[in-house]
Amino acid sequence: MSQAKGDRRERELVNELDEAGFAVMRAPASGSATERELPDVLAGDGEIFYAIEAKSSSGDPIYLSGEEVEALTYFAQNFGAKPRIGVRFDREDWYFFHPADLHVTDGGNYRVKKETAIADGTDFAEFVGESEKVTLEEVGEADSGPDEEIVRVLNAVKQGVMEVEEAAELLE
Repeated sequence: MSQAKGDRRERELVNELDEAGFAVMRAPASGSATERELPDVLAGDGEIFYAIEAKSSSGDPIYLSGEEVEALTYFAQNFGAKPRIGVRFDREDWYFFHPADLHVTDGGNYRVKKETAIADGTDFAEFVGESEKVTLEEVGEADSGPDEEIVRVLNAVKQGVMEVEEAAELLE
């Protein structure tokens, strides 16, 4: 990823968070402006505060060094913010992860694949509190099953004790 593209993506994230009602700032030249490691973006809405390390890629997996993640976690803890890794792949939205949810490589680095981001990441709407992710499993749990009256009528048709027309009238 070129530095210019990374800077552009960080500014894009800052603007999107601002539009979502967060107070937000980008740490200019984070990682090089000071001896202390700073997150790329700080954002808060008065109730929740994030320290975000933002990464983008054209499609290849995104890697973060163990030191980057440790520095983010350390800063967030001392600042009172939640550490998050924000990733954006070309032609995709932003996805967010807690550092503990990332894959750790044998070398102690962290990796996010595009498929993982889409499947397991927190999308932007959920991140800013505009929606909540619901899995198919959760939808199934919420469904108490088929309506007993419908099942009773359909069984009566199946057994030949009720005509289809009569069943249709009952179920209207």
